[in-house]
Amino acid sequence: MQYREEIIKSVQALLEPVLEQKGIELVDIEYGIGARRGYLRIFIDKEDGLTVDDCADISRELGILLDVQDIIRNSYTLEVSSPGPNRPLKDAKDYQRFRGKKVKIKTKINLYERNVFVGDLIDFINDIASIGVHGKTCFIPFNDIEKAHLEFD
Repeated sequence: MQYREEIIKSVQALLEPVLEQKGIELVDIEYGIGARRGYLRIFIDKEDGLTVDDCADISRELGILLDVQDIIRNSYTLEVSSPGPNRPLKDAKDYQRFRGKKVKIKTKINLYERNVFVGDLIDFINDIASIGVHGKTCFIPFNDIEKAHLEFD
């Protein structure tokens, strides 16, 4: 587990300057070991939309950096893509950006006698997400959120 987290942090440190220069945001990194080989999945996004060429360029540049730095010692497959329509919400910036959108939030604890909320993200103030669920506003502290993502209709 710690090895996986170290790889993710190292990849993130290599990748963020490249993405920043191109106006692309890092959404998520996944690293794991499959049956035959490992995988490194990079999810990126851009304000005005991501293209296949954006993904190919980042894949090429990151591939070269990873080969030079030799961060991952075993064989792996590198995948670079958009997070898709069910994009995860990872930090305050995501919650601010996607106000007014339909989201699904799973909480670590029961709030309002439930731990899954699907509705419109109203706002995100002082680390508390407000979400409209069936005509009622629910307030969910960021620290109580286990996972959240955009919900595609």
